[in-house]
Amino acid sequence: MAITNGYCTLAEVKAAMRLTDSVDDTLIENSIEGASRRIDGYCGRFFYQTAKTVSYYANNSYRLQTGDIASSTLTLKTDNDGAGTYATTWTAVTDYTLEPLDNALQGRPIRAIAATGGKTFPLWTAPSAPSVQLTATFGWPAIPDDVREACVLLTMRQFARYNAALGVLGFADMAITVRAVDPDVRDLLTPYRILGAI
Repeated sequence: MAITNGYCTLAEVKAAMRLTDSVDDTLIENSIEGASRRIDGYCGRFFYQTAKTVSYYANNSYRLQTGDIASSTLTLKTDNDGAGTYATTWTAVTDYTLEPLDNALQGRPIRAIAATGGKTFPLWTAPSAPSVQLTATFGWPAIPDDVREACVLLTMRQFARYNAALGVLGFADMAITVRAVDPDVRDLLTPYRILGAI
């Protein structure tokens, strides 16, 4: 099985677990995908890249909040008459700038678009359709090291859970309860969490 949009590799997890055989590769790959999606849910965002077209209702004439955008190569169109057609295509630098301005230096995604050169985002009080259409590669430019490490730790925990009936890991004379949230994983992911994410 191939891992889809995982934040770490099978080899990274097996190295961390000191495994050299391939007996449990499928279970580990399943755990990597599960851990990656849990990270998405915890952070309220995703770190892989996907190209798609998204429509937005503008609520500010000069600045449009977007989801994470991985690349500055994008197409921005607006519906200026409320007819539901995106007939006006904007030009980078001339009509808009991407924010934060130093996102490439930080290795972080674009999170907003600012109108420039006299352009404004159309606002509708009772829109029949969103006024802005954006075609872009959404996600992060690269998976952050902290997210990759959190995925390795969470994958190991989920894989160990296969041997922990009802969340309790038993040994000869004792039992250990598996905690709901690994504090190390939480600490690694907290800087990437969007406020309000569940």
